[in-house]
Amino acid sequence: MYVFENPVLQRELLVNLRTNRSFILLFTYQLLLAAVVYFAWPAESRLEANAEAARRLVDMFFLGQYILASMMAPSFAAGTITGEKERKTYEMLLASPMRPTAIVLGKLVASLSHLSILIFSSLPIVMLCLPLGGVNLYEVLAAYLGLTLSVITFGMISVACSSYFQRTASSLVASYLLILPLAIVGVLAWRMFEGNGQLRLLLTVTVLPGITAAATIALFANTASRMLHPPDMGSEGKEVVDLEQEAQEVVGLVIQRDQFPDRLFAPPKRVDLLEDDANPVYDKEVHSEIFSQGTLMLRLVIQVSMFLAIPIMAVCLFMMPSLAPWYISYVIVFNMLVGPVFSAGSVTSERERETLDLLLTTTITPWQILWGKLIAGLRVSSVLTLFLVWPVVLACVMVSAYWKNLIPVGAYVSIILLTCLTTAVVALFCSVLFRKTSVSLVVTYLVLTIVFAAPLAVSNFAQTFFPNDKAADTIDNLGLVSPFAAAFSVPLKLDRFDSRMGDRSWDETLKTTQLQSWGLYFLYVAFTLLMTAALSSMMIWLFNTRWRVSQ
Repeated sequence: MYVFENPVLQRELLVNLRTNRSFILLFTYQLLLAAVVYFAWPAESRLEANAEAARRLVDMFFLGQYILASMMAPSFAAGTITGEKERKTYEMLLASPMRPTAIVLGKLVASLSHLSILIFSSLPIVMLCLPLGGVNLYEVLAAYLGLTLSVITFGMISVACSSYFQRTASSLVASYLLILPLAIVGVLAWRMFEGNGQLRLLLTVTVLPGITAAATIALFANTASRMLHPPDMGSEGKEVVDLEQEAQEVVGLVIQRDQFPDRLFAPPKRVDLLEDDANPVYDKEVHSEIFSQGTLMLRLVIQVSMFLAIPIMAVCLFMMPSLAPWYISYVIVFNMLVGPVFSAGSVTSERERETLDLLLTTTITPWQILWGKLIAGLRVSSVLTLFLVWPVVLACVMVSAYWKNLIPVGAYVSIILLTCLTTAVVALFCSVLFRKTSVSLVVTYLVLTIVFAAPLAVSNFAQTFFPNDKAADTIDNLGLVSPFAAAFSVPLKLDRFDSRMGDRSWDETLKTTQLQSWGLYFLYVAFTLLMTAALSSMMIWLFNTRWRVSQ
């Protein structure tokens, strides 16, 4: 009943592994890893001279796999239980003779089976690096053990989040929000012990299994307990949540629509008639859609993000102002996770409720529909993101180093605002293209990761393995599409001497750096505005043509 005769496991495996998408993903994943090894392969002919290069290659190989697995695990597991609720089959599943532990185990194993295939299929590729030296077989096996344990933990976190929410979109963003700090800790720990392979091997074999086993077992027991005594039985009746009752029962943060700053992203319910010239789509989205499934996801997002922001803010803004771009990067990552949630379902939710045709037959123009949905989602994501910007303003008041850097600080804020706009527009565009909200959200995360992070990854790869190649300088120019690159390019004028300047004065070097850096910043601004305008125009065209017909 648990493994070999588990109907949930068998059904999920058939659905997940027999689709064309699974084969395409496997081929793309293998092709990407093979390309990394091929281009980073040392040029020296003597094997003993390649030990250091081989170690760098293997480290980058595993870090890349770890980051990819961390990002893909929620996309496979966050919809395991919420999918049943959305398909209205949750009650039938609970009413079956299967035990809750068998259901949870089947969902977990099935959701991670495809990801496990991706990971272990890369083993032959990394084995090619062993003859180069610098790393032994036991370190490789330990790295795969750590990767496997991390994936199981991340998958269990996603399944647990899926049991708490009614929608896959909310479960997905909560999973990413919880997994991201753990993934960052894993990357930092791996790099911290980079020079001591034996210690890293020992910690991976002894400490990591205990930590991951404790977390996985605790989450597994909690999820099974929720399914044994489900508090959300009758998912149809949970479509509309009584916010007053929820506010009395919640632990921690309480969201109140009639108080500041909650009313910025969730205005009070309308008690009067709608004005004649108002946009009914915008009014409907702002006043009803945000809390239609409760406030759990929003409360979790706000509390976790503020908790993580405190140490990052203290170090990067107040103690070491030169690290300010790292805090801006944290805010950008937060918006990448949260922003798409409020826009990726704007149009797909209409399709899922079968109301898109009715909406398109009204007198409301496509432009009004789109800007109403865009501004409604952008308003919520921007306010939540700006909660993390107030420490920047506070630092400008309290830290004297920022008093002569007000223009760079303004550039940081503009980068954050442009990121908010980009995430909302891309999410809305994906919502126009796809039918399901979960698919739209996952594709949005994929597009944003490629646009924002891929240029930096390629640039780091080129600088590591081809530092003297002219192509590395050309690849650096791809940073104009990334807000991370734009944030790090903004120059801060700090009172310190740079020993690498030689005979040049600080002012002369600063002017040259500013010319180069501000150029990348302005290129990023221009690219973002052009991309936003292009996507908006394409959405209006789609609404005026093909998307007038039900799909």
